[in-house]
Amino acid sequence: MLLWDPERGGGGGGDGMRSSIPGLGRVMVFLTAALASASFAIPEDWGEEGVQYGQLGTDVTLPCPGVHASSPVQWRRAGAMALPEGSAMQQGSLVLPRASLAFMGTYSCHGEDGGLLHTVSLRLGHLPGVPFVSCRASDYENFSCSWTSSVETFLPTRYITTYRKKSLTGEEKRRNKNGHVGLCLQDPSHPGTCTVHRSEFWSSYRLNITEVNPLGFSYRLLDVTMQAIIKPDPPEGLVVEPIPLAPRRLHVSWKYPSSWPKEPHFQLRFRLQYRPVIHRSWSVVETVNLSEVITDAFTGLEHVVQVSAKDFLDAGNWSEWSAEARATPVRDLASTASEETTTDARLESLAEEPSQAPNPEPINRSDPLEKMAVLVSLGIFAFFILAAVLVITILIWLRVRKHGKDKTKPNFLVAATHLRALPSESGCRVRNGGECGAGNAEHGAGQCLQCPA
Repeated sequence: MLLWDPERGGGGGGDGMRSSIPGLGRVMVFLTAALASASFAIPEDWGEEGVQYGQLGTDVTLPCPGVHASSPVQWRRAGAMALPEGSAMQQGSLVLPRASLAFMGTYSCHGEDGGLLHTVSLRLGHLPGVPFVSCRASDYENFSCSWTSSVETFLPTRYITTYRKKSLTGEEKRRNKNGHVGLCLQDPSHPGTCTVHRSEFWSSYRLNITEVNPLGFSYRLLDVTMQAIIKPDPPEGLVVEPIPLAPRRLHVSWKYPSSWPKEPHFQLRFRLQYRPVIHRSWSVVETVNLSEVITDAFTGLEHVVQVSAKDFLDAGNWSEWSAEARATPVRDLASTASEETTTDARLESLAEEPSQAPNPEPINRSDPLEKMAVLVSLGIFAFFILAAVLVITILIWLRVRKHGKDKTKPNFLVAATHLRALPSESGCRVRNGGECGAGNAEHGAGQCLQCPA
């Protein structure tokens, strides 16, 4: 059977990566190569006996066992009148140039007398590609990795999954100079995944995912730190309930995910998102509790609520959102009574004969509370207007009164000054001892002085 052919580049993906692997990772590579070689040594494990595998785009040789090179041999292809175009015979073997998927089928070699000598089923495909790998820890004790192939090989494929702890203690280094190498256990019920159990939250690991098929192997090395890949499962048991006599409140409660062991040193914090069903935007609240009261819900509208979790110390990533839970806040008594009255009125109107002409009077659909608010606003506005008018009136009155006082005061002073300037009726004496009559202030050579009383 055609297995891994080094001359044709089988396993080239692995060789290409091996040159860039640090010395600390070589042990894993050697272990992988040994396991892969063991797989190659047992070709029957890849399928039923009598199957030969070949690489697409290359020349494939089908040997006829037990035939001497000089013996004449005939090759036939089941279900076809002729062999593929370009086929050639070399020392009893059939050579198929640049094989394509159309070359797959069952071939047989026959002796000179036409007797069947050998039958082989040819399957063609590609070498493995470097797999895509991602890892996640749903708790702080284990982590899992998943992968997908980067190449469609058309061939049976296996995966060898190993890991090595990178950060070793002194005791671990003394026990094993090459580090601890273990198997990342695969679960047959979940293909494409493996799990490392009892991992340490503060340690780093190097994971090796090797893809193997009958033509060769290729691997991916991935450094994993638990703190970076931790992502809890969504919280469980989400319950949303209305709160009696609280028209804008909803009580929300939930539980830890069952996959997260609840320990004092590894707690979770939570993120709650909610919105009315008819709205698109979410409101978000964070908490460390297992319950929360929504205080700004919309009365009478159904709300949808979800919750997610994350490590309390902010390590890793938020979990996916939990399944939705829905509830509607209770209605207050005033709104309920108003709605019941409106409903009764509508039922009564439906029972009557509808009018053929439209009602010219406008329909008042305002709420009594709205009317009350409008009246209160108008009253306050009127109060401020009256107060302003009163203040203005008082200021004007004070100004007019002051102006009247100022006008009266100067006339009084003028009169008083005039009276004081008049001479006495008894006359006055002049400097030279003479007298002058009243009303004659100046007489003779001397100045007239006021006579004493």
